[in-house]
Amino acid sequence: MARRVSLPKADDLFRPTVDRTTVDRTSDNGAPAESEAESAEAKRRSSGRVRHDEKMTVYITSEELLDLEHARLSLRRTHGVAVDRGRLVREAVALVLADLETNGDDSALVKRLRHS
Repeated sequence: MARRVSLPKADDLFRPTVDRTTVDRTSDNGAPAESEAESAEAKRRSSGRVRHDEKMTVYITSEELLDLEHARLSLRRTHGVAVDRGRLVREAVALVLADLETNGDDSALVKRLRHS
């Protein structure tokens, strides 16, 4: 009887090799290398390419979906960054939440929601 070979899963092959939270965040002179805004953004990172346990459904218009696809394709074509729509949305949410945490009433989110 032939023995089945156990191959690694895609998650094992494409897992991150460096934990971004453990990267040294100091400049050459030993001082912190980031401003307050960068610090808030660093705290508020998207989860990236990991298994996600929670799911959320969001309804968007066909125009918004096309805009999202255009952004995804532009990232790939112009910047060489290949991401799926889910990761793009998670990154955008992380940026908006970091801006809200840092700037409060002056954040882009508060301004847009007040004027809508």
